[in-house]
Amino acid sequence: MLYNLLYSFFSAIAWPMTQPVSGGSFYLLFTFFGAALASGLAVLFARKCFILPEKVLFSCGLLLLLSELVKQGFLFFIVYNRHFNWWYFPFQLCSIPMYLCLLYPSAARCGLSAPIMVFLQDFGLLGGIMALIVPDGFLWPYWILTLHGFFWHFLLVFLGLYCHFNGVSGFFYSLPIYFFCAGIAVLINTGVQLWIYPESYADMFYINCFFPSEQPLFSEISKTLGNFWGHLAYVLASCIGAGGIHLLLNRRSLLAKSKKPLPFTGLPGQEHIPPSSRKN
Repeated sequence: MLYNLLYSFFSAIAWPMTQPVSGGSFYLLFTFFGAALASGLAVLFARKCFILPEKVLFSCGLLLLLSELVKQGFLFFIVYNRHFNWWYFPFQLCSIPMYLCLLYPSAARCGLSAPIMVFLQDFGLLGGIMALIVPDGFLWPYWILTLHGFFWHFLLVFLGLYCHFNGVSGFFYSLPIYFFCAGIAVLINTGVQLWIYPESYADMFYINCFFPSEQPLFSEISKTLGNFWGHLAYVLASCIGAGGIHLLLNRRSLLAKSKKPLPFTGLPGQEHIPPSSRKN
């Protein structure tokens, strides 16, 4: 009964659309206004000191989870005719913020909030920006999937900037999370390859050791030097890219602080005289 209801629901929202293309007017307008809105909301929420980061991040995690459930259901029932495609299992770099946001309140109580916020700022923002620059993976001939892709990566931009405006620092805090998740990605890829392939194929974090990298440039490294070196180069490049974002954002913070006017302390000899007590 529930199975049929779900099929009916996803069939009802299978609104077709002309598949957008990267660089087209639809893509450019959506990307510009969505990224601008995400950035503005990040500033706004960071200034709302009465809203705790725990509530903001956990709420974003719930939004990501709900949207991911809709995506997975649509892929299963409509796109792949009631078959699960492991390619879309939610454990890419862009998927990790969903899990971290849901775990954040518990992590904060254990004093582990900093690594999560740094990861969201550096790796999460990297994933969001790169996906928006190269959006082919989420431009579909269906409204629901295309809007999901834009919404997801706009939310990653929001989360990354929100964490930045909350003053996080320490890039190396995020590396253990990245390498831990990359290790899980390798296990998923290997498990699917050994027990499910060729019925399905997984490429979590784009580091399936059985195949060359599918990313531009790194695919050439894989073909020339071997899969291991192509995937290793991709992992290192991801870390360098996240580190570059961290340095740029830190630089922005330093410039912003240097431009703030110094507080008025009075003329020499008046530094400790209250304004109401000063004589004309």
